[in-house]
Amino acid sequence: MPAKNRDLHGNAPDESGAALLLIDLINHFDYPGGRALSRHALPVARRLAALKRRARAAGIPAVYVNDNFGRWRSDFRAIVAHCRRPGAPSQPIVELLAPAEDDYFVLKPKHSGFYATALETLLRYLGSKTLILTGLTADNCVLFTASDAFLRDFRMIVPRDCVASIDPREKTRALQRMAKLLHVDVRASARLDLGALARRRSPRAAEPRS
Repeated sequence: MPAKNRDLHGNAPDESGAALLLIDLINHFDYPGGRALSRHALPVARRLAALKRRARAAGIPAVYVNDNFGRWRSDFRAIVAHCRRPGAPSQPIVELLAPAEDDYFVLKPKHSGFYATALETLLRYLGSKTLILTGLTADNCVLFTASDAFLRDFRMIVPRDCVASIDPREKTRALQRMAKLLHVDVRASARLDLGALARRRSPRAAEPRS
């Protein structure tokens, strides 16, 4: 990737050796299997809320990598508001994981968080070498994002207690595949040394100013 210009508009102010990716957790669950997934996602959201607090304390930025669910005229805040409406199956999850003002977000049109998005550029500006991938679903968007991260030489952690699938058996199989084929660390979130991960920074480069 070319050297980075210090004056580039939108340059990420944070710098951390790791980034926490929350994949498709702002989710309306209005599709076949969505209700079942929401039931599996709620305990994941509780554990992930705790992980996100620990990550913030360690200086690790949170990046919401979220499907646009075909709402091409909406922005991320509109999707959050839609999924947070009273009585929606998504409301308890969004209440636990509502984005903070200083969190990052990337809207994706397809399964992988890298496809047709600015995610890679953002991660390079953050200086992140390690990605902590969490969210929905382990056998679909988390898997596709992990595959693309592997091709880009990122180190990856997918905490097994911070992902879910419609079918728990598919979650297990996906974690096994990621561990075997993509060299993903699937240890539980409580076992992560977030401080050590944050310190493993990639040096930022800069283009000479004209």
